Amino acid sequence: MSLVKLAASLLLIMYSASLTAQDTLVLNHSESEALFLKENLLLMAERLNISQAEARVVQARLWPNPALEIDEVNLWATKRQLAVFGDELQGFNGGRLGQNQQFGFSVEQLVMTAGKRKKLAALESVSVEQSREFFENLLRNLKYEFRSLLTRLHYLRLTAEAYQNQLNSVKQLTQSYHRQVEKGHVTKGEYVRLKALELEIGKGKNDLGIETEKIKKELKMMMRLPASVQLTIEPERYLNNEQPVGAVDLSELITQAKEFRPDFRLAQLDMAYQKRKLDYEQALRVPDVTLKMGYDRGGNFMYNFFGFGVAMDIPVFDRNQGNIQQARIGIEQSKLHVRQKELSLENEVVLAYHNLQQSIDFYTDIDPDFDEALDATLDGYTRNFLNRNITLLEYLDFLDAYLENKKILRDARHAIIERVEELNYLVGVDVIQ
Repeated sequence: MSLVKLAASLLLIMYSASLTAQDTLVLNHSESEALFLKENLLLMAERLNISQAEARVVQARLWPNPALEIDEVNLWATKRQLAVFGDELQGFNGGRLGQNQQFGFSVEQLVMTAGKRKKLAALESVSVEQSREFFENLLRNLKYEFRSLLTRLHYLRLTAEAYQNQLNSVKQLTQSYHRQVEKGHVTKGEYVRLKALELEIGKGKNDLGIETEKIKKELKMMMRLPASVQLTIEPERYLNNEQPVGAVDLSELITQAKEFRPDFRLAQLDMAYQKRKLDYEQALRVPDVTLKMGYDRGGNFMYNFFGFGVAMDIPVFDRNQGNIQQARIGIEQSKLHVRQKELSLENEVVLAYHNLQQSIDFYTDIDPDFDEALDATLDGYTRNFLNRNITLLEYLDFLDAYLENKKILRDARHAIIERVEELNYLVGVDVIQ
């Protein structure tokens, strides 16, 4: 048993025990991905396609069944018929069993020539490999979707925390201004403006909560969790400031993509399939042979007649020319598809690499102390505003700039994670952890 399967099994045991006591399930990223790989229904269904393809290989290797035919059986014999025959037909071993009864039977066996069974099995074997690559491609796509949801969920968590901090600060201001309004020290208009800002921030936080629940719903479906479970994903490493992308060779990434990407291997397998199909179609030019053996009792000049024969088509008109030509065209077509997929793959990897590098360059150009400086400046503006050193308009202008710059910082960090996952997806393997 692999480590992933063992870990997933242990997780399922622990989760089953915890779910009996409560409806809240707490997972980290690694645990949730292990559970997803084990329990996803789409992956389970796609695995069955591999078994179906393997079953088709078994079927292709089987010999055709012999055919048995029994005919010319007379259920009775009249005196007139016997008179014409001139004598009675003796029964078996001189007894009454089979007396005056004629019958015949024949056995036929189709013999496939030119290695058709072997070539058909080879053709179906390629289908097995294609089924495996279809599974790997589905796994690759679902894993990318799953990780993107986890990344988005953590981004929303960070954004919600920022909204909550802003909401707490604005609530303190509105409470203070409410007291000042009651004392007549400030106008009610300033209080209403702050209250409107509080409502606006609260709505933004509520919208984040709605999107968060939608993402959790998708994650639960991908992990096959009950709808009643309250899922919590613990945050893990969200950004490593020293992403090793600079140490990764771009040409090596392209080579790895050609080796690991299932969609590229599928294009190559299609070309192999077309070549095997051509071999099979060419074998169909050779006619199969049917071997025959027959027995006739009382219907020939011999009472007990054994006969042997052979039958085969004569390939005068149909020599499978059309299917052979179609297979040849399929080979040329598959070569073009492989080349197109190769060009697309190379351009996708190069674009993802450069996008990641630009995202890292943008983030590293930001002063590492800028985030803390923004918070410190906001605290200063808040104190000055409470002490009436600046106007409400000045405070709101800075608050808009503060919120926008905070969003830029979050987006810059989030963009790197997205670009890392995109590069890993396009290469087909986790080149950057």
